[in-house]
Amino acid sequence: MSFDNKTEKPTPRRRQKAREKGQVARSRELAGTAGMLAALLVIANGVREVVPRWGGMFREWLLMADPRTDQAQSMVALPLMETLRWAALPMLAAWGIAAGAMFAQGGFVFAPEALSPTLSRLSPAGKLRQLFSIQALIGALKSIVPVIGTGYLCFEILDRDWEQVVHAPRGGRSALMGFFASRTYEIAWKGGLVLIAWSFVDYLMQRQKLEGDLRMTKKELRDEYKETEGNPTSKTRMRRMQRQVKRRRMLQEVERATVVVTNPTHFAVALRYDGDLPAPVVLAKGRDLFAQQIKEVARWQGIAVMENPPLAQALYRTVEVGQAIPSKLYSAVAELLAFVFRAQAMAARQTSTRAAEGGIANA
Repeated sequence: MSFDNKTEKPTPRRRQKAREKGQVARSRELAGTAGMLAALLVIANGVREVVPRWGGMFREWLLMADPRTDQAQSMVALPLMETLRWAALPMLAAWGIAAGAMFAQGGFVFAPEALSPTLSRLSPAGKLRQLFSIQALIGALKSIVPVIGTGYLCFEILDRDWEQVVHAPRGGRSALMGFFASRTYEIAWKGGLVLIAWSFVDYLMQRQKLEGDLRMTKKELRDEYKETEGNPTSKTRMRRMQRQVKRRRMLQEVERATVVVTNPTHFAVALRYDGDLPAPVVLAKGRDLFAQQIKEVARWQGIAVMENPPLAQALYRTVEVGQAIPSKLYSAVAELLAFVFRAQAMAARQTSTRAAEGGIANA
């Protein structure tokens, strides 16, 4: 897939899948350098206590070297325990700072898929391609830059203190060791700062590279949308079928309506009210073609169809199917229902009168 075709930003789902595979922008150099500087600071702060302690240990060690004494195990255990005691704190500091730097770059990532064995990693041909690839060249160049920076620092320090370097042996062994220890420490912490600065640049480069790798083509974006949201054609067909089922149900509910309020052409709302309901309820509503279908069902069932454009529009826009009408529409609907009930009562009286007159005539 050509990178030029990847014009779309990665979606959250693509970022999550990359994270599950362990693809996170991180600079190992940043974590390693931060840990090294932390260990260096701990060692520098404790060196004054360590030197006398190690001097005492060596004196005790030499006293144990008497061949007439059986202290071989103590001679091994003593420097080992002292070394562990001296190295524990710098190691813990280095590990803690390095772990914190890794967590700050990408958080905690658990990616079992990245640990699964793959044959491509064991392929000699693949290793050779990686060795002579552009990425390998970029990695080599990235390693050269901090080496050049650290070498320049060493040269500047030696050039600055060259006279002291030449005359340092005249001051005795202690002065010579102190001089070189201080200059070594200076080179170490200044070189660490150079490495830290370069590690931040490396992190930004890793982040930019990952962002480029995660970019998507338009086809990948459409395919992911289909996977997550479903095929748009299928969803459209499903929504159309759901609308049809809902409309059939509403047309069946129209048969129980008390009155149908119309616009008269664009809107139709079927209402039901009896003594058991606290307020009239909307059984069905529709516009345009579906409104005509509601009116047709009402006429077939002998349900009153009343024209009231403002009320029909208000009911259609503010009340959902199955809900009672709001209190602000009570008066308008009550007048309409009263008219319908009076008409129904009058029709019933006329029917009974005709039936009575027909009975008398037959007698």
